[in-house]
Amino acid sequence: SLCTGEAPSLSYQELKDLKKTNVLHIDVRERWEIDRFGKIPASINIPLGELVEALQMDPAEFKEQYNQKMPSKSDPVVFSCLAGTRSKQALGFATSLGFS
Repeated sequence: SLCTGEAPSLSYQELKDLKKTNVLHIDVRERWEIDRFGKIPASINIPLGELVEALQMDPAEFKEQYNQKMPSKSDPVVFSCLAGTRSKQALGFATSLGFS
């Protein structure tokens, strides 16, 4: 279950399987990293520095900015980055904003 607060790590295959469901995959790398290393299919890029603001946006504003429906506080969300440090921070931010 993704509802554990202890930053569960996912394997590539687990993430692939999860993406067949309606999980929202947020890549918190910087835009230059996406340009340099490539976008992960079916993910949206919200750099870590924008995440807190993004998760508090009006849903219409979120959709306009990120071209994706804003997650509700109970929707399954996966965060990824390059090495795992920023995605753990992202999880902490989301949890502090009331996301389960």
